[in-house]
Amino acid sequence: MAIVFAPSERVETLGDLLHRLGGISPDRVRCDPLPGRATEEDVIRAEVHNSRLCELIDGTLVEKAMGFNESLLAGALISLLRGFVIPRNLGLVSGEAGMMRILPGLVRIPDVAFVSWTRIPGRRAPDEAILPLAPDLAVEILSEGNTADEMARKRNEYFAAGVHLLWEVDPRKRTVAVYTSPGDVTVLSETQMLDGGEILPSFVVSLKDLFGELDRVGPR
Repeated sequence: MAIVFAPSERVETLGDLLHRLGGISPDRVRCDPLPGRATEEDVIRAEVHNSRLCELIDGTLVEKAMGFNESLLAGALISLLRGFVIPRNLGLVSGEAGMMRILPGLVRIPDVAFVSWTRIPGRRAPDEAILPLAPDLAVEILSEGNTADEMARKRNEYFAAGVHLLWEVDPRKRTVAVYTSPGDVTVLSETQMLDGGEILPSFVVSLKDLFGELDRVGPR
């Protein structure tokens, strides 16, 4: 279902729309369908027919900001999380194409996510292209195209939807900001350890090892 713009947040210009979306580049906003008229079917169509990963925000398709190094870190985190979650049968781990309807009319695509079995109807992998719930843990790996206002909006939405833990991974600063609410954050440096908190007790990863994925070289 498309979301219409609230009267108190009237959008009259492209500038108004970009401001609402967090000051993002206009290159990330798709105009087919027109902003304000997009639906979940359009999200799926963009991925299937155009190979474009788009989030659905205020009835607007917004392409994810992505890069190769961000994908490397996402892959490394997925591998680590799966290695912890699967032997304990705790739930599901999704990657950077895992679409989730975290609130009505709002589809987000975290770069990595963990969803516990207790959140999933029937406790089995769903058939839907878009998972109709929010994860326990969401991971956003920052790209150069992400803005501070965009990420602040995402944080508010994630926690409003029921996310308990959010990791914002910054490949350039080599830090991870650990959020337990939109305003409660601990920033970890490359020399520290990242743990799963109350969501994934006993899960621990060395950030030196994680960011080391960006430094790998082949044999000579």
